[in-house]
Amino acid sequence: MNNKEILRIAQQQSAYDCCCKAEDFLKNENVVCEAFESAYARKYLKLPHICSLVSYGSNIVACGQKELLPEIEGFINDAPYIAACFETPRLYLLNDILAKADARVCFMGACFLPDIDRVYGAEPSCPYELRVLTAEDFADLYVPAWSNALCEDRKQLDVLGVGAYEKGMLVGLAGCSADCDSMWQIGVDVLPGYRRQGIAGALTNRLAREVFDRGKVPFYSAAWSNVISRKNAVRSGFIPAWVEAAARPNAEIAKRLGG
Repeated sequence: MNNKEILRIAQQQSAYDCCCKAEDFLKNENVVCEAFESAYARKYLKLPHICSLVSYGSNIVACGQKELLPEIEGFINDAPYIAACFETPRLYLLNDILAKADARVCFMGACFLPDIDRVYGAEPSCPYELRVLTAEDFADLYVPAWSNALCEDRKQLDVLGVGAYEKGMLVGLAGCSADCDSMWQIGVDVLPGYRRQGIAGALTNRLAREVFDRGKVPFYSAAWSNVISRKNAVRSGFIPAWVEAAARPNAEIAKRLGG
């Protein structure tokens, strides 16, 4: 598998997620699609989308409710540049459109794909023992300390991991979920007292290699504001690939905020 093939697989998955064609992400003009459910979309997505914006850099693919599409299309086409649609203050304009569906922008993230040469070029060192783990090893690990590496709400998707151990005690964990048929998403946690020792990078890089060995493409997502996580992606051999923003109902957002 090479970088070109990895990107093709990712764009095909984004096409399943956004109800479009993979080649739509290569166009210079924006693409707008009506949202519908897809059995091939990433399993954690709540479909059909109210509004989702995805960009690999050359354009924006917008997927959303039919009645919102004319205004969403105007929103992305009137922007002075692509990144403006993922930034404030322009996002406030999108929220005005989403108000008609009693929704707002909820999720914004940067997504990373592995660069083959970087992943295999230099394995980050780790001062602790690394062990490959499978789903059977996760039973007692669904606790807050490992909430980025594993997801209790979707245990059935957690398929593979790599743990860092000091004298038998787990001090760091990278896990991946089988979010779709071709791509597995990596998340990582390190106990507070063990951070800044290169553990996260070593775990993420090793797990990426293990995912490749199983014929899947690893990918990594981080909030734009999570500088530490984004740095870890780069150190582990990943490079920025696409950005996305998605809306959720106001009631769901209020619940997430504790309302």
